[in-house]
Amino acid sequence: MAGTMLEYTKTVLQKVSFDARLFSRELQKAIQRLLPNELEELRNWLLLFTTDKPELQHSLQYLPV
Repeated sequence: MAGTMLEYTKTVLQKVSFDARLFSRELQKAIQRLLPNELEELRNWLLLFTTDKPELQHSLQYLPV
C-alpha cells in the first residue's frame, strides 16, 4: 500500500502534462495529500520529468522547500 498514492500522482501528472495549468493544479492537490517522504520522492521525479518540458518547470515552485 505504501507508495500507491505517489504512483497514482505520477500517473495523473503524466496524463495531464499536455496542459501546464492543469498540471499545476494537480500538483498542488498532490502536495496536500502526500506524506513528507513521498513529497521528496515526487520532487526528484518531477526534476527528471520536467527536464525537457520547460512549460511545466514553473510548477516546481509549489513544492515545499
